[in-house]
Amino acid sequence: MSTKQVFAGSASGFLVMLAMVGCTSSQPKQPSNATAAAAAPAATEMKQTFDNTLLKEWTGPYGGVPAFDKMNLADIKPAMEKGMALHLADIDAITNNTAAPTFENTIVPYEKAGEALSRAFIYYGIWGSNMSTPEFRKIQAELAPQISDFRSKISQNTKLFQRIKAVYDQSQKTPLPADQQRTVQLIYEDFAMEGAGLSTEAKQRYAAINKELSSLYTSYGNNVLADEEKYVTFFTKDQLSGLPESFVKAAAKAAADNGKPGQYAVTNTRSSMDQFLTYSDNRALREKVWNTYYSRGDNADANDNNQNITNILHLRDERVKLLGHDTYADWRLQNRMAKNPQNAMALMEAVWPAALARVKEEVKDMQAIANASGAKITIAPWDYRYYAEKVRKKKYDLDSDEVKQYLELGNLTQAIFYTAGELFNFSFKPVPAGSVPVFHEDVKVWEVTDKTTGEHIGLWYLDPFARPGKRSGAWASQYRSFSTFDGKKTVLASNNSNFVKPAPGDPVLVSWDDATTFFHEFGHALHFLASNVKYPTLNSGVRDYTEFQSQLLERWLSTDKVINQFLKHHKTGQVMPASLVAKIKKAATFNQGFETTEFLASALMDLKYHTVPDPTGLDPDKFERETLAALKMPKEIVMRHRSPHFTHVFSGEGYAAGYYGYLWADVLTADAAEAFEEAPGGFYDREVAAKLVKYLFAPRNAMDPAEAYRLFRGRDAKIDALMRDRGFPVPAGQKAQKK
Repeated sequence: MSTKQVFAGSASGFLVMLAMVGCTSSQPKQPSNATAAAAAPAATEMKQTFDNTLLKEWTGPYGGVPAFDKMNLADIKPAMEKGMALHLADIDAITNNTAAPTFENTIVPYEKAGEALSRAFIYYGIWGSNMSTPEFRKIQAELAPQISDFRSKISQNTKLFQRIKAVYDQSQKTPLPADQQRTVQLIYEDFAMEGAGLSTEAKQRYAAINKELSSLYTSYGNNVLADEEKYVTFFTKDQLSGLPESFVKAAAKAAADNGKPGQYAVTNTRSSMDQFLTYSDNRALREKVWNTYYSRGDNADANDNNQNITNILHLRDERVKLLGHDTYADWRLQNRMAKNPQNAMALMEAVWPAALARVKEEVKDMQAIANASGAKITIAPWDYRYYAEKVRKKKYDLDSDEVKQYLELGNLTQAIFYTAGELFNFSFKPVPAGSVPVFHEDVKVWEVTDKTTGEHIGLWYLDPFARPGKRSGAWASQYRSFSTFDGKKTVLASNNSNFVKPAPGDPVLVSWDDATTFFHEFGHALHFLASNVKYPTLNSGVRDYTEFQSQLLERWLSTDKVINQFLKHHKTGQVMPASLVAKIKKAATFNQGFETTEFLASALMDLKYHTVPDPTGLDPDKFERETLAALKMPKEIVMRHRSPHFTHVFSGEGYAAGYYGYLWADVLTADAAEAFEEAPGGFYDREVAAKLVKYLFAPRNAMDPAEAYRLFRGRDAKIDALMRDRGFPVPAGQKAQKK
């Protein structure tokens, strides 16, 4: 993203925003003499050949690529400090221009500002998300308040805001071309939301709060990462019962990598934890692994995050009250699709009862199997995945490990390429090793071109495996976004996963859920690659909309064309049999009580935290327990992300008061999927696919998301599609059509 775009979302750390879902990453050029003559001194300095590798212009093929092979941690702090100084010089050139503010002399140079810092931020993000070390975390802690100060110097620059406001006000009287009008609107709204119109005294307090928050976010995120690295569960050969061979081999490698050869290890990541809890027959060990994972950031030690949460909530509340808002959620949602917390809460409350009812059914089925087997237990959270798998086998004769044998990562990669080719006309070709620098040997790169014309679209990087220093989960990010206003910029996009690395020579087999996530994150990458906007700001996202495109792409995993071509047994090469496919589709709504409830619990908790009238002194542990009890949270399930490790919300502001957005986007997803199902060509219907790209992917934020969806669908989305999709009762008044 261009560094100015860091300001969207208030004090959210750039690193977290970059990592979570692939925020826009553009590399605008320095101001040209034609458009900003006053910027010449800064521009001249920007064009210098910097000694610091992290600031240098990207060279090489494909419009230039990051020099990941030359990254040196010693360079990062001086690069960031120099980059911030250069960016501020670009801003000074804009504010010192004595000509009346216009789009060309204010907005255009603002879009171009900060090129060198943008490059440095890319490397900063890689160290933070993919290759963190204790040494980097120390530097990160030092830089966080400096970055916050830098951001405040721009977001609260009175002269800059006056020029932007002047252009905005004029555009309300005499509209600009549509893309320019939208660009001005988004920039103006970002500044207004960041307190650019506050008094001098209020601005000073606002900046001080942001500075303090930046350090808290860094501390919170690093505490979670430290617990993920620190707590590894080791076990021995006599404790392998129930575990699949592929997991056993990977666990042996993980133990050896952690200095205990001959033993086995469950690393403290979701992919590793999830597999172990699903298959291990050892209940005591399941409980230990479960507790280790769900207590990240909550161990009453140096990495405990509870006080961080209290401080974050207090400061967020104080900051938005400076702007005249009652709660943080009111401030945050004003430019989202939901518009206000009441609308977001109403959606979740419409789904929550159906999810709880389904959980009761699921627990009853699991308890019956446990009783029948002679296990004298009551289903607990560490039993849910294990007995759910047994119910799945009994009700649907579906074995998750059997399904995994057809989900090999290489084939899945070809499957997402095929989907991109059919929908977007993209072609993916491996880039020869060594021709494009990478930051780790596991990272592979592909060139993306138009299948028909051969036109270069961009590069796609894949970093698939878990390792120490890499944050857990899966995400997409960009190193460069598409724009044309200052010369065409092609896309550099990446996907990052945490698959368990297999023993040498073994295939990478993943679960159906992990395969779905792989498609999901690739949907973000396609959103980047399909961009067709002129100005960098238009690549920004609306949080409760930006998950829609990626959630929709998940649907292609289960299409016949993908299954028949790419879901092949890793040993025999045989395509997944029709009988197994039928079982998967029949069980499509299986365990939706668990899936929906663990997600909604986190989303509801997020919004509850951020609608407390005065969170001063709030006790997160007590608040979490009491809120869940009031919601009648089933004792057999825990929040997907408990408060002390809810990095979406507390290590930055990308999803703060906005985690509900996944559900909001899923309403759009289910409705859009039905548009394909109703079309003559199904999920590969050419006409619907063309509208998908034209209205839902290519425009990014160049038009209002609600209007974009109406252009695609011909109407607004309806919740009944979501309820049908999850096998829940359709709300009264909705048409209960059969899928």
